[in-house]
Amino acid sequence: MAVLAICSMSLFIVGIDNTIINVALPSMGRDLRASVSGLQWTVDAYTLVLASLLMLSGSTGDRIGRRRTFQIGLTVFSMGSLLCSLAPNLGFLVAFRMLQAIGGSMLNPVALSIITNTFTEPKERAQAIGIWGAVIGVSMALGPILGGALVDSVGWRSIFWINVPIGIAAFVLAGKFIPESRADHARKLDPIGQLLILTFLASATFGIIEGPASGWGSVKIVTTFSVAAIALVLLLIYEPRRNEPLIDLRYFRSIPFSGATLVAIAAFGSLGGFLFMNTLYLQNIRGLSPLSAGIDTLPMAIMTIFAAPLSGRIVGSYGPRVPLLVGGLGIGLSSLALTGLSATTPFSWLFGAYLVFGIGFGLVNAPITNAAVSGMPRQQAGVAAAVASTSRQVGQSLGVAIVGAMLSVAMGGNLNGNLAGASHSSWWLLVGFGTTIFCLGLIMTSGFAKASVANVASIFSFSSE
Repeated sequence: MAVLAICSMSLFIVGIDNTIINVALPSMGRDLRASVSGLQWTVDAYTLVLASLLMLSGSTGDRIGRRRTFQIGLTVFSMGSLLCSLAPNLGFLVAFRMLQAIGGSMLNPVALSIITNTFTEPKERAQAIGIWGAVIGVSMALGPILGGALVDSVGWRSIFWINVPIGIAAFVLAGKFIPESRADHARKLDPIGQLLILTFLASATFGIIEGPASGWGSVKIVTTFSVAAIALVLLLIYEPRRNEPLIDLRYFRSIPFSGATLVAIAAFGSLGGFLFMNTLYLQNIRGLSPLSAGIDTLPMAIMTIFAAPLSGRIVGSYGPRVPLLVGGLGIGLSSLALTGLSATTPFSWLFGAYLVFGIGFGLVNAPITNAAVSGMPRQQAGVAAAVASTSRQVGQSLGVAIVGAMLSVAMGGNLNGNLAGASHSSWWLLVGFGTTIFCLGLIMTSGFAKASVANVASIFSFSSE
């Protein structure tokens, strides 16, 4: 249990960083005179770099040692957090957020790999993953309140301080309790594949965020999306030709694995959009303080804390179908309830929607992780786990980017515009995400999907002989 607790600490500081940063966005915007796109970059610079490096970090942990990689990540993340608190302007803040992300990329996939190799019995592993996932809810619950209290009393710079002592404690405890482990045969470095992934994600995100201001048909935006498309095509052509690619595309022959990847994108896209819109709405439209806004989102966080370990137990005993279906319904219905959001929407209605969203999101996380690692070779657990973590971060980046772009178009880039009315189309987008999760839950748990897992396992078994 000590190993699970230490690994969960890494998820905690990454998770709390997400919720704290959202609560502080309006204060940052006023202090740094940032536009909607500027605030998007504060969030997405972190998630973009994180998503780009997760697979490299996962394979690095398999190669040089998971504990060593985990401790390096804790050091870099803590250093980046401290520098963020000292940032003199928006440009430096975004740069230091990217440094944070480099460290963060070494934490969650490696921690999940450590857990996967520690808890090898399927039911025990599913329950451990459920507890691990519940930490997301804990961080979501504490993040808004702690962040709001810090922003109200000390200022937004203080939100980054919380990561430093936790990072130091996790570093020391990891050295004492986590045994070093490596894959029997880790993949070689794939710099070209890594560059193509970074180019694709960076170009696509840049185009979405900057499109409203520059014009969707402008040379800059068209060129950016063209570069993203070319990078994706080259990645799909190049990776299968390598004996040891950065991302083994054969994993995606498993329908549950591919489905989990898409579910992660949809679920965390919903979460990113939800946090971004609600933070701005509660503070800029309803006039709440950062602390009050954080307290008002507690129903979502508390339900996530409750639902995540429950989901892990259900997945371990009965499989992922029920959590996926109910989770998709929860996200979809709660978003549907907010498609008519106005400046006078009753807080009781908001709380109900937040509560249902928290249940839905909490139920989805355990099936994502379990499907990502089940049936895959344990020796490559770092890479398999990193694909799941990458999908989460890609989803969150795209959620913030797309929702922010839609809001920016509707409000003309002005944070003081009619945000409530402008958010209606974005909430319908989140309804679509919830519907997608529900449909994928049906497909991923079919008999045909289960057979595809066995086929993929036999491919890797044959390859290792």
